[in-house]
Amino acid sequence: MAINKSAEDYLEAMLMMKEEHGYIRSIDIAGALGVTKPSVSYATRHLRESGHITMDQDGLITLTESGMKIATTIYERHRMLTDFLTSIGVDPETARDDACKIEHDISEESFDALCRYTGAKRQ
Repeated sequence: MAINKSAEDYLEAMLMMKEEHGYIRSIDIAGALGVTKPSVSYATRHLRESGHITMDQDGLITLTESGMKIATTIYERHRMLTDFLTSIGVDPETARDDACKIEHDISEESFDALCRYTGAKRQ
């Protein structure tokens, strides 16, 4: 099931929070993405309905297998593209911003070719 770029951004942010803090909370998502709490509530409701996350009674979020797969794919693309752009001289902040834009639209074929070209290991 394809999801939109915004949902991919939410899932990626959730994965990053899980790796950094060991847990995922809605308030932290709002801060990380610079969005309002109602926006996070709307997004998490749709991600729950689509089976990409679960939320316990305390409000802690868990990525499901499908959510983790999407988050891992987007995060891998983001890291690799950021590294590539900085390696060719792009300012790190610009590289992160541009990687965020490219990660959603690059085809699997082009991403694989870029990984081969740079020697980046795929997860």
